[in-house]
Amino acid sequence: MSIDIETFPVLETDRLVLRKVIKEDAHSIFKYLSDEEVMRYYGLEPFQTVDDALSEISWYETIQNSKTGIRWGITLKGEGEVIGSCGFHNTVSQHYRAEIGFELSKEYWGKGIASEAIKAMISFGFEQINLNRIEALIEQQNFPSQKLVEKQGFIREGLLRSYEFTRGKFDDLYMYSLLKKDFIIF
Repeated sequence: MSIDIETFPVLETDRLVLRKVIKEDAHSIFKYLSDEEVMRYYGLEPFQTVDDALSEISWYETIQNSKTGIRWGITLKGEGEVIGSCGFHNTVSQHYRAEIGFELSKEYWGKGIASEAIKAMISFGFEQINLNRIEALIEQQNFPSQKLVEKQGFIREGLLRSYEFTRGKFDDLYMYSLLKKDFIIF
């Protein structure tokens, strides 16, 4: 099992279109990834230039080309601007699992947009690429993301102490998971 797709999948929900991020989206991505609040738990410093956004887009292409992940740009239906992104990375093919990641422009927080996008992405993961386990690694202080994944049925399994070194410090991360069998019931 790998994320082996011939044509980039576009996912649609009631309000959203999740689509491939392209170089022309760099200014939109820079707009929200240069915001300190958005980047607080992202693991990177706030972006300083559009070139930082182009590097991020390049990473999206790299994980897709290596079949270890996929990242969608989140857009509102009828509008082309990318307001966030979500996707899978760190795929472990032989174990049918992947991590999720997501972020959203601050002006769209609290409107159910991230929840709607993640639900579509999770469905794709279980139904189209045959994942059995989806993981989310979330910092202890990132309560909104914890609440978001718990709303989708994720279970907190434990604390990974000093799991990542980001932004000059070691971070403890909660490990959350959602299993295919639980999603079907959920």
